[in-house]
This record gives sequence, structure tokens and C-alpha cells, in this order.
Amino acid sequence: MSSTNDAWMERARREVPPRKLEKQLAVVRAACGTFGREGYARASVDALAAAAGVSTRTLYNHFPGGKAQLFQTVVTWTSHEVKDAQLARLHALVDPARPPHPDALERDLVALARAFTDLIAEYPDHFALVRHLSAEADHVPEEVRTAWQEAGPGPVAAALAAAFTGLADEGLLDLHGDPDLASGHFMALTTASVVQRSHYGVLPLPQAETDRILEGGVAAFVRAYRAARRPGPGA
Repeated sequence: MSSTNDAWMERARREVPPRKLEKQLAVVRAACGTFGREGYARASVDALAAAAGVSTRTLYNHFPGGKAQLFQTVVTWTSHEVKDAQLARLHALVDPARPPHPDALERDLVALARAFTDLIAEYPDHFALVRHLSAEADHVPEEVRTAWQEAGPGPVAAALAAAFTGLADEGLLDLHGDPDLASGHFMALTTASVVQRSHYGVLPLPQAETDRILEGGVAAFVRAYRAARRPGPGA
């Protein structure tokens, strides 16, 4: 699967001089860490420029909209990264073209929940940003919140709903006519529970507790959404 940010990079290399692009990426990467630590409201332009090793004038040259434009760029960039990782794991572990045996459905869904949850540790700055997006929703510009949803959570939710629809078509799930709600329940019972309990990865949970949440969440999801077994031949 091609990466959204890889595609963006290819386009940027055609349109932006190499040195300018390199500087922009350095500012974005440094800002990701600063916003993750300080949040949107507390992070100053001076602090963002200092973290990137540039002057405030240089920062504004690259991001004329200042902190709001830089924050939106950072949120969009990191959300694309995590979204691409989630989709890759989803397609590897839950493929309706290769449906699991009914007895293996719960096992495979636990593997998917673990794969999603592992991303909390792999992308700590991203989840720190999301924590601040939630905590500072009244201070973050609406267009930034919208850009985040469109770059990350929205496409992942749609892909998960589509995958579950495929499993329903194979007779493994009964989505009760609402695949979007089913995918939301899956995330709420698994990854979202770990995210909340660990404060977006700031206080990682013991592995045994993470396993308990994920396995229990998947078990609850399967109880609600497993399709009734079809009778075998001659039944």
C-alpha cells in the first residue's frame, strides 16, 4: 500500500526546491514534539522556531499562517502516517477475500486490536497531539479538528466498516444494518479503551492489563455482532 505522506513527498519534491522542503520538514518534525508536550495553546511561535533551530521570521516564511497553519500541517502529516499504518495492518489481518474460519474470528480480531494498540507506543508524538486536540478542543481552530478527522480517524473508520461489511457478506458478522456503528463499537471496546486508560500513552499500561482490555473488548464485540451459524449440509 502506498503511503499518503510518500505521495505528498513526491509531489512536494516536484514543486518545492530541495533546501526549502528540507527546512519545512525539519520545522514540522520539531513542531510535532513541541505541540505534543505543550499543546496548542501553550506552544509559542518562539518555542516552535527554537525547537526547529530557525528564526521566527523563517518559520513565518514557510508557514505564513503562523502557529495555526503549522499546527494543522503537523496534525495532518502525523495523522496520515498513523492512518497509513492502521490501514496496512487492517488489510493484513482482516481481509474479507481471505475470511477466517468462524472459530478463528475472535482470534483475528484480537490480533487486529493489538496491532492498532501497538501504534500508541510507535507514534507517541501523534497520540500526544491527539490528547491535546481532545483536551483543548475549544482552543483549537475548527479547520484543524476537521483536517485531523479527514486525514486519520475518518478514513480508518470507513475502511474498518468496509472490512466488517465484507466479513458480514461471508456470514461471519451480523452488523444489524449499521457497519459504521459496529466499527465504532469495535474501536471503543478495544484501542480507544487502552488509549483512554493510558492517557494517550503517557502512562503505559502493564501488558497483562492491555491484553485483558483487548481480549475482553473483542469478546464483547463478538457476542454482539457474531452472525448465527449457518446449518451444515443435511441439518
